[in-house]
This record gives sequence, structure tokens and C-alpha cells, in this order.
Amino acid sequence: MIVDAKNQIVGRLCAIVAKKALLGEKIDIINSEGAVISGRRAQVLDNFRNKMVARGTFVKGPFYIRSPDMLLKHLIRGMLPYKQERGMKAYKNIMCWRGVPEQFKDKKAVSFEEASASKLTATYVSLNDICKFVGGKFE
Repeated sequence: MIVDAKNQIVGRLCAIVAKKALLGEKIDIINSEGAVISGRRAQVLDNFRNKMVARGTFVKGPFYIRSPDMLLKHLIRGMLPYKQERGMKAYKNIMCWRGVPEQFKDKKAVSFEEASASKLTATYVSLNDICKFVGGKFE
């Protein structure tokens, strides 16, 4: 199954994908940098800054993910029992991609209506903006 994460709410998308992965489906998520987290921009960025940048040192850690595709995969991992065998298998069946890779150009991608950000009346921030804010170095 190919899932398009563009303008999808991260929490709802992760919950749906985690359930499908636990049932044994192989899931590829494209456009992971376009997924959004709802909330005021300043508050969301401050929460991520406190979690990722303000703790520890750059030498000793803790080290946090700064690319949107791996951040989305890490958020999905939080909804899986990844320390158990079935959770490990489900986690291995999930792949997140930045943009649309060549092998998925001609294939149809699914986006979930219940996770769509178009229904939000609140503001939101994309994973790409969050990762750039905390120091991600990518195009």
C-alpha cells in the first residue's frame, strides 16, 4: 500500500498506518515532509526545540532525528509495540520517503479522509518546517 502523507495530520495518519502494519500490510509513505502537526506554529516549534535541541549536549546526546521521513517513521514507532516480535515485524514493513521516488511515480497513492488537514480550523506546521527549525540540513 502506498500512502500520500501530503496535508495529512500526523497523529491520525500514524494511528491508521500502525493498525494496518500490525495486520501485516507493507506500507510505503511518500511525501512525508508534507505531513502536518496541528497547533499554533510558535507553540509546536517551541515544544520540538525543548525536546530536541535544549536537552543534553551535541557531543553526548541525546541525539534526535532531524529529517522529516525518519521523524514520521519514529512517530509511527511510538504507536507500535516495537519491543515485541509482532511490533518489530510491523515496524520493518513501514518505509517513509521524502518526495516521490522513481518506483512510485506511476502508482496510485492513497490518502485517508479521516486524517486530512483540510478539515482543520486551527493552524498547523509541516514536518519539513519543524525539521528545518531544529537544524535539519537537507534540500
